[in-house]
Amino acid sequence: MKKLINLIVIILMASTSCNNLRKPNSAVDFEKGDFGYDVAFLSQKDDGLIVLSSNDGKAQIIVSPKYQAKVFTSTANGLSGASFGFVNYEVLNSDVIDEHMNGYGGENRFWLGPEGGKYSVYFAKNAEQVFDNWHTPKPIDIEPWDVVSKDAKNVVMKKEMQVTNYLDYQFKLNVDRKISLMEPAEANRILGIAANPALNMVAYQTDNAITNLNDFEWTQETGAICIWILDMFNPAPNAVTVIPFNEGSEVETGKIVTSDYFGEIPADRLKVLQNVIFLKTDGNFRSKLGLNGKRTKAIAGNYDPSIKRLTITTFDVSKDAIYLNQEWDPTKNPLTGDALNAYNDGPLADGSIMGPFLELESVSPAAFLKPSQSLMHRHTVFHFSGEEKDLNPIAEKLLGVSIEAIKNAF
Repeated sequence: MKKLINLIVIILMASTSCNNLRKPNSAVDFEKGDFGYDVAFLSQKDDGLIVLSSNDGKAQIIVSPKYQAKVFTSTANGLSGASFGFVNYEVLNSDVIDEHMNGYGGENRFWLGPEGGKYSVYFAKNAEQVFDNWHTPKPIDIEPWDVVSKDAKNVVMKKEMQVTNYLDYQFKLNVDRKISLMEPAEANRILGIAANPALNMVAYQTDNAITNLNDFEWTQETGAICIWILDMFNPAPNAVTVIPFNEGSEVETGKIVTSDYFGEIPADRLKVLQNVIFLKTDGNFRSKLGLNGKRTKAIAGNYDPSIKRLTITTFDVSKDAIYLNQEWDPTKNPLTGDALNAYNDGPLADGSIMGPFLELESVSPAAFLKPSQSLMHRHTVFHFSGEEKDLNPIAEKLLGVSIEAIKNAF
């Protein structure tokens, strides 16, 4: 296997295709955890794999049209750099198609919501909303997407699809997804931070749009869908997700956090301070939380001290919009839901585990669209790696807390 991986990498390094994969100074024996390993491994699974690269070749991302237009993983330091996304090698090597969900991984993937509730597109009409009846729509689970265009830093993909909701309405839609790699100067400008040559960085933006292809309007009577973007990263024993939030009374802004998606999160894994939330993301305890559109500041982060990786995600939020409830309970109000979610994987009741991985997620408002109308949702990912003294100003400015505070949260 290792010889095959190395052979594929050598072939890729020699290529000068529009994928823009940059050649390092010498051939390298890549191991799991290296970006080069993942380029080679995933090239065996998707012969149309696309690698976008920065001008200096250090920032790179892997995009897969075959695997539902995912950004599978990224690096801030070329082929020999750390691979930041979660790649599920076991599932990708399996010939078995799971009826519920095929967890291939991917540090940025497109899904549709809501997952549960009255408008769910994961449960059939009248089905009890339990795991045995939960099925991910195939266009976002196992079907390939079409490439519309690509160049060194951008790829545009699309997919026409049909999904049926819990009310038995069939939604026909078109999805357009553009993924754009940024140069560091552009990323720094967007975040409003100073450039620091001591740090390595990779950043990319995803623009995701859905268009109503039905001949009827999506209303509260028919139900609606939403865009759901999920980032899967590798957990670590001391990794922590950081979520700043807007202060205010619950009457005006709702409760601070929904923390009981899978049962209440224990206090040694969740801390809610005056204006920031910490969630332990070690991959050892299945837990999920959410913030509504008024509470979230449209930003979240995660820090892994073992590889000194600081991740920032930003996304579109509309404070006055309707967000759909994704809980697995059709009796709850479907029009009251979260705009941001964070997840830590862990063993299921039978001892099995999907990953482990951690997730940062964002959701668009409900798509109450007339025929031919569209809704767009932007979600952007920034990874920084380097010494903690250089990462600290970024954490303090963007998340409102120091690296030391994150490390000592639990």
